[in-house]
Amino acid sequence: MLKRKLQVVIISDVHLGTYGCHATELVQYLKSIEPEILVLNGDIIDGWAFSKRYFPASHMQVFKEITSFISKGTKVYYITGNHDEMLRRYSGFTLGNFHLDDKLMLDIDGKKTWIFHGDVFDASTNGAAKWLAKLGGKGYDILILLNRFINFILTLFGRDKMSFSKKVKASVKRAVSWIGDFEQCAAEMGIQKGYDFVICGHIHQPQDRTIQTADGSIRYLNSGDWIENLTALEYESGQWNIYQYEAAKTAHQTVYELTKKHPFPDVINNPIELVIQSILK
Repeated sequence: MLKRKLQVVIISDVHLGTYGCHATELVQYLKSIEPEILVLNGDIIDGWAFSKRYFPASHMQVFKEITSFISKGTKVYYITGNHDEMLRRYSGFTLGNFHLDDKLMLDIDGKKTWIFHGDVFDASTNGAAKWLAKLGGKGYDILILLNRFINFILTLFGRDKMSFSKKVKASVKRAVSWIGDFEQCAAEMGIQKGYDFVICGHIHQPQDRTIQTADGSIRYLNSGDWIENLTALEYESGQWNIYQYEAAKTAHQTVYELTKKHPFPDVINNPIELVIQSILK
């Protein structure tokens, strides 16, 4: 396979360890690229839902592809998010081409680029509200699982697939308003700090737009997710682009992966061990 050479690739919100994760598609994408820099912008592992009962081989393969990048000279930056916040105690950890931190500033072709997950703007991920967010995360995972089954049936009858969660979000004006507020907050903070670009994840909403405020303008980008949108940000030859995975997994493969049991090795008890062992291999 001829791999595409890219200067920077940013992915976020993969949520390994959940039923909604499209790990197989992500592995295929990672196999198709050759980046100089790979930024994992938070929620790569879903520590809130992590369980040894469900961690398919395809999810582990994502880590194998990432460690392959590291061994071949790609700089890999793991930026922590709210679902993998247990890694924040190790912020500042560096091993060869691997770097773990809470935020990242890159100078890309003379442009100051600020990259962070974005949960800092989300009050529902802090304090007592965090437990409600975790409960909502469980409901979201069930909704995704139900959506997969419905799409399997629709595919059998030659009908187009649908996304329940997107319909729910689109129908709730408050959610749409919250996304706008999130983007505005990120933009305003980026302008105050003198950055040219601000790049987030967290809200599962791929985006590339210039935001104007009273203090100036900034280009805001969001890498989306690998639950529904299957998107990444790519930078090459002076241009940022949103990549969207097109070749969807067949319904039969999806249902097979959801029903087949993949017991996770007993020696791995938490996501921290998973990341560290993957890097050290």
